[in-house]
Amino acid sequence: MTTSTATSTARSDVERRRFSWRTVVYGFAFSRRHTHRRAVDDEVIFLDWHHPWLFFLATGTMLLSCADAFLTLQLLDRGMIEANPVMNAVMSQGTAFFTSVKLAMTAVGILVLVFLAKARFMNRLRTGLFLTIFFTSYACLVCYELVNLFNLM
Repeated sequence: MTTSTATSTARSDVERRRFSWRTVVYGFAFSRRHTHRRAVDDEVIFLDWHHPWLFFLATGTMLLSCADAFLTLQLLDRGMIEANPVMNAVMSQGTAFFTSVKLAMTAVGILVLVFLAKARFMNRLRTGLFLTIFFTSYACLVCYELVNLFNLM
């Protein structure tokens, strides 16, 4: 009985679960749960690790959304009109409100799509595919706005 008491006090002296930035980096680089352990778990969609491509898509989409907000405001100053009636109503509240609502809506959408990236939409398409579609759409929209901006100059 004395050996178990000595072992338990020796174990309690060292706390391994302290948080540090090494923990974050190690957990990101060497996370263990990349796939499901059993075939029964295939329906479980939440894992510890997401593919780095999702990080690229999420960050890129957010940056393109910022560029879209800036270019939209520039085009509106040069005489263009907002075609989206929802954003037009939000824009009537002011540019700061427009920018914060636009970026918040984009961020929440990206967060949900990354969280559900392993899920299947209508049992066919992975939800992560929608991030690729949104990234591509935003890239095309920013290119369209840039062309219009250069034509107005």
